[in-house]
Parts: sequence; structure tokens; C-alpha cells
Amino acid sequence: MSSQLSQISDEGVKPIDIVKKNLARRRRTERRFQRMGLVAILASLLFLALLFLSIIGNGYSALFQTHIKIDVFFDSGKIANNDPGNGDYPGIVKASLQKMFPDVTGRREKRQLYKLISSGAAFQIRKMVLADTGIIGQERSIWVSADDDVDMLMKGRLSRRADTRFGRFSPQQLQWLHRLEAEKRIKKKFNTIFFTSGDSREPELAGVWGAVAGSFFTLLVTLVLSFPIGVAVAVYLEEFAPKNRWTDLIEVNINNLAAVPSIVFGLLGLAVFLNFFGLPRSAPLVGGLVLTLMTLPTIIIAGRASVQAVPPSIRDAALGVGASKMQTMMHHVLPLAMPGMLTGAIIGMARALGETAPLLMIGMVAFIVDIPAKFTDPATALPVQIFLWADSPERGFVERTSAAIIVLLALLVVINSLAVILRNRFERRW
Repeated sequence: MSSQLSQISDEGVKPIDIVKKNLARRRRTERRFQRMGLVAILASLLFLALLFLSIIGNGYSALFQTHIKIDVFFDSGKIANNDPGNGDYPGIVKASLQKMFPDVTGRREKRQLYKLISSGAAFQIRKMVLADTGIIGQERSIWVSADDDVDMLMKGRLSRRADTRFGRFSPQQLQWLHRLEAEKRIKKKFNTIFFTSGDSREPELAGVWGAVAGSFFTLLVTLVLSFPIGVAVAVYLEEFAPKNRWTDLIEVNINNLAAVPSIVFGLLGLAVFLNFFGLPRSAPLVGGLVLTLMTLPTIIIAGRASVQAVPPSIRDAALGVGASKMQTMMHHVLPLAMPGMLTGAIIGMARALGETAPLLMIGMVAFIVDIPAKFTDPATALPVQIFLWADSPERGFVERTSAAIIVLLALLVVINSLAVILRNRFERRW
């Protein structure tokens, strides 16, 4: 070292100059790295913003549905007082449209006229009659849902140009719609059907409530099974299990299971719960069992980390005053570790809420119209419902797919926010 310094001194270069030169180079490198990191963060935020803007831009319009006002005469000849549930309600809707457009006489023109109204209008009128049979024989003006193509037209998703090559609108249909607009018989109302109904072949009648109910029952089964089992396994492995090759093997397998693709758990559920035990297909019970297997490793790992975070002094103090090992765990260690365990469980539930592949394997991809009322009823889940709608060709399902994604993201934000609140409220720093 002394020879190098003497050599540098002989050449007329001071050591401090070399240090400053290297320091300036390191600082330039650091600034360049910081700029690259900033660009990466801004790019990720930009792509995320574009994704959210695309989803919201396509999905916000699903919150509103186009309705058409028609004058309905509840013809007693088509509705029997002793059996109002079996009336000719589609015929009543057609008669109302024919009365509003008396110049439409041809069969083809009538079919085009009837296409302006959703098929759900007949069910709406039937529901009104069942709620109040006194309206039979009366005439009332009722707002009914428009067809999905009409809805897309009024929302600007389809062109108003008359073009029948792709089955959109004929010139006569556009004239009828212009007339209805001029008479103020068309308006957009809040789409309550989307939040209160199940799936449907018609976009204007499709809703997410059936999928939300199915996800609720599935997650309830998952939480009831996975949380107590996961906590018990974490406590046993961390506090009571002997340290030998078998426990080491179990720990390695638990860590490996946390990285197994979710579709493998779906195959396991198909082979065990459906084929071997014969449980009902496409039921929240089976979905909850499969998601329990998937979330258990996450809950166990989070539970063990929470138990490890409790200071040893807590255990020593409890044991020092005469508490047993079980009493120490139940009365001191477990209450202090519970906030972290709850956070891990909630994060596991959030992951389970967004899973699709394992539910597809056990048949929850079926077309389900009815709202599930119990754990064994046929049901689907919200991610699977999004998958089904995304595969539908109708333009109306595009906005409902995006709207369902918004609902799913809102639920995930709520669940993750709950995890953050619990962690900040109950977490103790040692």
C-alpha cells in the first residue's frame, strides 16, 4: 500500500483526487439506477391505470339499463283469476306493442318490433299480477327492460346506421326507436337486475347476485375449515412437535404445497370429493373443501410466523409462575399471535375469492340461474361467472363482464383492507 501511494505521489496524482473521481462515478451510477427504478414504477402505474380505465370504461355503463315505457292492458281473457301464474304474459306484451304501433301488420315487421323489448318484460308483468291480482282488467303504463341491442344502441356502443347484415337494426326499427325517444318513452334507469338476479342467456337479464351468493357460501366453508385447522397445525409444529426428520419433512411439504398450481387442487377435489365420496357436483360445499386444501399452507405458514414473532420472554414468564405449556400457549402466546394469524387467514380468503381453475375442475362452471340458498345447491362463483360472460358473443355481456370484474375487485379491496386494519389495530411490536 505504501509503495502504491508513493508511486501515485511520484506521478503527481493525489489519493484524494482518485477517491473523489470514484465517488463521482458511483454517485452517477446510483442516480442512473434511481432513474431506472422511477421509470419502472411509473410504467407499472401507467399500465395499471390503463387496465383500470379499460375495465371501468367498459363496465360502468352496466350500472344503467335502458327501459321502454309501454301501455299494458291486463286482459282478463289472457290471465285467469284462479291461476294468474299461467297467463299468456308474452301475448300481453305483444298486444301492447301492436296497440302502440297499429301500422305494423306484417309477420316479419312484428318480429322486428317485438325484438325491441326484452323477454324479461313478460316476467315483470307476471310478477306484478301475482303481487296484486286487482290490476287484472286495467291498463297501466309500465317501464320494461329493452333488448340488449337496444340498450347498447342507446349507450352509444352500437352504430345507429341501419345495417341488417349483422343482425343489428333495420330502418324500421330505428324509426320506431326515434318515435319512442320523441315520445319520451325511452330512458336509462339504475340497473337493479344486475345486483339482484342470477345468470341468464339474455344480457339485460343477467346479474351477479347468484355468483356472489355462491362465492359467499364457498368462502364460508373455506374459512370454517381452514382457519381452525391451520392455526392448530401451526401451533403444534411450532410449540409441541419434536424436532426430527418427520417434522422437517412435514414443514418442507407444507412450503412446497404453497407453491403448487391451484388447478392441481381442483384435480384432487375432482378425484376425491366427487368421484370417491360422491359429493354433489357444482356445490359450494365441494368448492369450499377444495379451496380449504389450497389455502391451508398459506394459513399455516402465516400462523407459524406469528407464533415465532412472540418473544420468548412471554413463555418464560408464564412457565416461571407455574403455568403448563398448554396454558402458556392458550392464555399468552396464542392471543398475541392471533392478529397475525387473522391477517394470514384473510389474505388466504382473498386468494380463494379470486381462484377460478380449481372451481372449473369440480363443475362450478355450469350455467346456474337460481340463487343458491344452501351449501349443497348448484352454484357458481364470481370469477367463474366472469369467465363465462367473457366467452359470450353478445355485446351486452362485454360490459357486464367488466362490471363483474369491478365487483370482484371491490370485494378484494374490502378483504385486503380488513386485513390491514386488523394488523394495524392489534399488532404489537417487540
